[in-house]
Amino acid sequence: MSTLTTPAPDTTAAPLRIGPHTVAPPVVLAPMAGITNAPFRTLCREFSGGKGLFVSEMITTRALVERNEKTMQLIHFDATETPRSIQLYGVDPVTVGKAVRMIAEEDLADHIDLNFGCPVPKVTRKGGGSALPYKRHLLRAIVREAVTGAGDLPVTMKMRKGLDDDHLTYLDAGRIAVEEGVTAIALHGRTTAQHYGGTADWDAIARLKEHVPEIPVLGNGDIWSAEDALRMVRETGCDGVVVGRGCLGRPWLFADLVAAFEGRTDAFVRPTLREVADVMVRHATLLGEWIGDEARGVIDFRKHVAWYLKGFAVGSEMRKRLAITSSLEALRAGLDELDLDQPWPTGADGPRGRTSGNNRVVLPDGWLKDPYDRAGVGADAELDTSGG
Repeated sequence: MSTLTTPAPDTTAAPLRIGPHTVAPPVVLAPMAGITNAPFRTLCREFSGGKGLFVSEMITTRALVERNEKTMQLIHFDATETPRSIQLYGVDPVTVGKAVRMIAEEDLADHIDLNFGCPVPKVTRKGGGSALPYKRHLLRAIVREAVTGAGDLPVTMKMRKGLDDDHLTYLDAGRIAVEEGVTAIALHGRTTAQHYGGTADWDAIARLKEHVPEIPVLGNGDIWSAEDALRMVRETGCDGVVVGRGCLGRPWLFADLVAAFEGRTDAFVRPTLREVADVMVRHATLLGEWIGDEARGVIDFRKHVAWYLKGFAVGSEMRKRLAITSSLEALRAGLDELDLDQPWPTGADGPRGRTSGNNRVVLPDGWLKDPYDRAGVGADAELDTSGG
């Protein structure tokens, strides 16, 4: 792929330690439901040269304990993936403990991340996701069970600032994490109310780093380019970055991130449309191989089409056509009709994915009355949905 020469970046980020694992450079792929499956992780890892940490899709603990067929497929790792990283989402301390012990005893992963960042209303209205850290004692009980059950496996956690600007929880949650033996914390600099809208609050990441100097703090939110990642580290003092929506349709962003943190000035990837098309076909092919059915793989790939083509001169009718293909042959044929010699478009590195914000936070009745009430959360709060 073509590259772009840039000024030498200035970064002082050291390798990230996650228990016995060294992550260098300190770059982590954020779990995203329906996105960060094994095929997408393979693409990102190939572009990074195997450097960084690539986390699975979010796995619900109840489904794992029950050995749900789809869930068991989602936790399958390629032989080249190391360390194997699973993100768990759970609302019941006992179930979380069972899931973590299952992972440890059956050698299903090398690292466990706990999700407390999901802002989706159908989850928060049941007290799950980013609503849960408001209940400090329940949060502590879940984290304690996870760390205890994990044995020698390192446990990390990902969270948001809080419910809204009037109900911030991240400093208390960070202190609980340290006290219960969590290895590292990732903070998405938005509240539940913001969802993915507005601007991520990097100052909050800096405050959390000052508040819990005992363990690494990773920053998440509004990292659309390698330059953004370096700037976050410089401005917040965080120990690493977690990249989510910034790599949608841009798996080569991990090549840029590695180059930036290693101080290389001539390795930023700026692919032509021909090179992007080749990656698209490979992505769809990997999905078909993973699912075991070419058509289903191409259908699953459809959601990625607009992200890959953002910024390129592709007519609306062709975009629609490519987004309804159901075979690799049709996908390749459609792409071959484009002007594949187009260079990387200016301004193509901007926001992608969901951007809604200023949402009303939906919570269980009486949820805000007592932040220390260890009220149980119903099993229906465990839904397969996005990370956060």
